[in-house]
Amino acid sequence: MESPNRVPTPWHMKPAIAQATARSIAAGLFIGSVVLVSNFQFGLQSGWVSMMSLPSSLLGFAIFKTFAAKLLYPFSDVENVFVQSVAVAVGTGPLAYGLVGIVPAIEKFMTPEESGVGHTIRLNLLQLFVWCIGIGFFGVFFSIPLRNQVILKEKLPFPSGSATATLISVLHDTEILDETKPQVQPIADEEASMNMLDSPEILALSHSETYQKNMYNLLVTFAVSSAYTVLSYFVPQLRSIPIFGSRLSRDYLWNLQPSPAYIGQGIIMGLPTVSYMLFGAVLGWAVLAPLAKHMGWSPGQIDDWKEGGQGWILWISLAAMVADSVASFVVVTTKSLWHLYQKHQAENQYHPANRLLGPVLRDDSSNENPENSTFDRQSVGEEFGAASENLEIDKMEPEFLVSNKTTYTGLAVSSVLCVACVRYVFGPVIPIFSIVVALLIAFFLSILGVRALGETDLNPVSGIGKISQLIFAFVIPKDQPGAVLINLVAGGIAEAGAQQAGDLMQDLKTGHLVGASPKAQFIAQMIGSFWLILLSGVMYRVYDSVYEIPGKVFRIPTAIIWIDCSRLVTGQGLPPHALTASIVVGVIFACISLAKNLTPMGHWFHGKLVYLPSGVAVGIGIYNTPSFTIARFAGGLASWWWIRRATDAKGTVPLDARISMIVFSSGLVLGEGMLSCVTMLMTSLGVPHF
Repeated sequence: MESPNRVPTPWHMKPAIAQATARSIAAGLFIGSVVLVSNFQFGLQSGWVSMMSLPSSLLGFAIFKTFAAKLLYPFSDVENVFVQSVAVAVGTGPLAYGLVGIVPAIEKFMTPEESGVGHTIRLNLLQLFVWCIGIGFFGVFFSIPLRNQVILKEKLPFPSGSATATLISVLHDTEILDETKPQVQPIADEEASMNMLDSPEILALSHSETYQKNMYNLLVTFAVSSAYTVLSYFVPQLRSIPIFGSRLSRDYLWNLQPSPAYIGQGIIMGLPTVSYMLFGAVLGWAVLAPLAKHMGWSPGQIDDWKEGGQGWILWISLAAMVADSVASFVVVTTKSLWHLYQKHQAENQYHPANRLLGPVLRDDSSNENPENSTFDRQSVGEEFGAASENLEIDKMEPEFLVSNKTTYTGLAVSSVLCVACVRYVFGPVIPIFSIVVALLIAFFLSILGVRALGETDLNPVSGIGKISQLIFAFVIPKDQPGAVLINLVAGGIAEAGAQQAGDLMQDLKTGHLVGASPKAQFIAQMIGSFWLILLSGVMYRVYDSVYEIPGKVFRIPTAIIWIDCSRLVTGQGLPPHALTASIVVGVIFACISLAKNLTPMGHWFHGKLVYLPSGVAVGIGIYNTPSFTIARFAGGLASWWWIRRATDAKGTVPLDARISMIVFSSGLVLGEGMLSCVTMLMTSLGVPHF
């Protein structure tokens, strides 16, 4: 912890502070393991997984503050960044390794004919371990060369990463980088003026008061959520309260699950998103499912994935999500290519033959030792004598960067490892060329995911997986043995790459603002990945052995979406009239997505677009049972009330209010997620319910 009377370490000297220490590794792995268990719980229930970077930072600070008197040296802000980087790398494993989607889809829903090997597939612990090794690293190496472009040049906001940096700076009473001003590397003078963030908003925050308030909120909400988790084990009726009457509860699953965790998720998501989800729930479970049953299109029980209404509306959900994702992908890709073309044209004007035309405006650039680092693309201004006075230089010593050699070697080794591991797990039914193509697709889709995360704070990994599945429909013949399995594996590889690249880039944004070493954060991601490989497969098998999966508690809706998308793109049949309904819904949400992505920010209609629902959110509302969505909507209302109460006279919301809200909601999520270990133990021991 920083002493109030100590002169803060200058930003440019922070990378030299010890970060990858034994104590920070241990703390990060512990916090990440807690987040991992929480994400397994909610990922298998509803498909929701969170990075939890803010609470991880706060918990890391709390651990070291508790033992501050026994520390050999102070716990610094950059070491705090390392702790949360390890924790995030571990915590997001259930999604990154496909353990709440791809693997359950293969094991639980794939038929012997679809597997291509003539029997169902169940991965043993060794195969799970090898699968995780295969897809556990290439996404990390994908993201390294992107840092220069998206963080240093374009300065994409990465809202969660920036908020985490601010929280860490407040807790440690230090300053963070002000990206609105040019950064010039001081040559020798440690007292040289640094362009640091000197915002009155941050200066007004007392680190002691902020820490105490946030820790109090975290502990109270954690305790409340934990109590509900244990109580709902003994009184299972608390998980399904028929607030709309017994008939709607029995026939269409309209219940309330007053889960603090799902309320917390709703707070994190915000009112617009959960409103779209509620619209999806009403559309799916109050309109389309009853209609399909009445018309005889889904004669089975409502919760039957094959013959019931839930299975029928799932195709509508899939259509909404795929249409939204593909439309967004087309627009974002086109804009990115156009931006690169314009940038290329502008930079060409720096050529010596064109310098007589005079200087032109250009994007901010950076130089971080071109001989040693993939983070550098040699700036035109530097190459031709720094033609522009607007040139920014953000130097960092090569020893704190990941070298070209490490990056390219890592890319090659992790790619070969992916091919070898996937072949080992699934055998020759997965052609080698298909894995190579999947890796190439994963690379390009990871770029899309990183940019989306940087601009919107949302990494669309689910949509990215669907796009990969759609592309593979044209790569693998539909009549090839194992086409469904190949399609699933390709989607899993794309999802893993996008998730890992997004995680590291978010952390790199935090580290860039605080002043942490990029190499240390890379090490944090690698350490987290190694630990995750050992832990995630075991946790998945524990859940699978203790609980009925799929069942009433763990419905694994994400796995259903994956397998049905594979069946759809490989030409397998849909339920009666589901195709017509899916086309109509898909066209509607594709048009909405295009409108949202193409309307300029300053256009009068842009502000109205918030009232048009997102296809992805509506799809989630359709494929999840209403009980989850109702609880999330309650959380969204709480978020709206919180922000409205915190808004000042100028119409702005103080950053500390937003951070406190996220910490508050994270306690609700972590409490139920962590105590799920206790209820799992009681279930395995056969402890009776009331």
